[in-house]
Amino acid sequence: MARKNAFYAQSGGVTAVINASAAGVIEAARSSRVIGKVYAGRNGIIGALTEDLIDTSKESRSAIAALKHTPGGAFGSCRYKLKSVDANRREYERLIEVFRAHDIGYFFYNGGGDSADTCLKVSQLAETMGYPIQAIHVPKTVDNDLPITDCSPGFGSVAKYTAVSIREAALDVASMCATSTKVFVMEVMGRHAGWIAAAAGLAQEQEGDAPHIILFPEIAFNKEKFLKKVQQTVKKYGYCVVAVSEGARYKDGTFLADAGTTDAFGHKQLGGVAPVIAQMVRDELALKYHWAVPDYLQRAARHIASGVDVEQAYAVGQAAVAFAEQGKNAVMPAIIRGKGKTFSWTIEEAPLADVANVEKKMPRNFITRDGFGITDEARAYLAPLIQGEPDTPFKNGLPVHARLKLEAVPKKLKGKFEI
Repeated sequence: MARKNAFYAQSGGVTAVINASAAGVIEAARSSRVIGKVYAGRNGIIGALTEDLIDTSKESRSAIAALKHTPGGAFGSCRYKLKSVDANRREYERLIEVFRAHDIGYFFYNGGGDSADTCLKVSQLAETMGYPIQAIHVPKTVDNDLPITDCSPGFGSVAKYTAVSIREAALDVASMCATSTKVFVMEVMGRHAGWIAAAAGLAQEQEGDAPHIILFPEIAFNKEKFLKKVQQTVKKYGYCVVAVSEGARYKDGTFLADAGTTDAFGHKQLGGVAPVIAQMVRDELALKYHWAVPDYLQRAARHIASGVDVEQAYAVGQAAVAFAEQGKNAVMPAIIRGKGKTFSWTIEEAPLADVANVEKKMPRNFITRDGFGITDEARAYLAPLIQGEPDTPFKNGLPVHARLKLEAVPKKLKGKFEI
């Protein structure tokens, strides 16, 4: 039986380890007996719609291996969500045209919850449009909000960056608090789930260590309660460090930093919660403050990635290919944590119908009773995910990253498809 080619694409916000998953997919496919070439979509699913494909077979083994220590999205990513077949049939017909033209029978989509939804829709092409395609979702998201899987590749590294950064910043603030900054606020990603904010709590080793306050999307923000906690902390320790999730919200569900607009996926765009919190401190308590928003830095910090995260990201990429070889469709490789005291994990398949459009939020027992910290249960869950310092080659004092040829596959279809 002739080998069918595969389409691989990256979607949504990238991570420090999404390219490790790409390496896992490509390396596994190269040794596969059923998969031909792997064509990557330039800028995600948009590359499929516009027939802008990259021939990964033109990349050297060393270049693909270097993806394991390269942040960002090597083939380009996008925020583009396919509508239902009924709502926009032309997009699906276009995908069929491109896949048929390039003899593509496997679809690997590397992304988060919205990407899982896109992957599920593509998996249904065989039934609705009569074209055989196996669609496998490769999990990725710094938000750690994918269901079923123990954690989402990309989270362990941003968790490590967050814990390290807030500890180092806290040492700076503590050394100057007698005459300078009293309150430091660090904003982290997490629109609906507070996993990254929770990771900041790993910086605490003993009573009085920062962060002193963590603000989660899962806990309604109470201004009076928050300011009282800040004041008490400054009085007791001389300073207060706050970690706040970008999705912090009031009891009525309104985001503290609602910018009044939405992104390509229809999500509310947030204007920055750290300065909002800092202004409260200034206006109500008259304390000197500083705030910081790591933004892309937190998800691009491959130099301080989690070894566990890199290993898991690569493993789910390889598992996706194995699932395809087994004839599976509409599934996702899920990381399953072992039950023993020693941290261990395996990979099992999860149905995409149970993954798409489902968000996993912080369990209430992971958050302290006062709503401002993490519990021992949370620490037990989080700590293993930031372990290990993966090899990172350096040259002239800077980390070395992959440089790909990104050679385009010749187009076979006439006309131009407008997004």
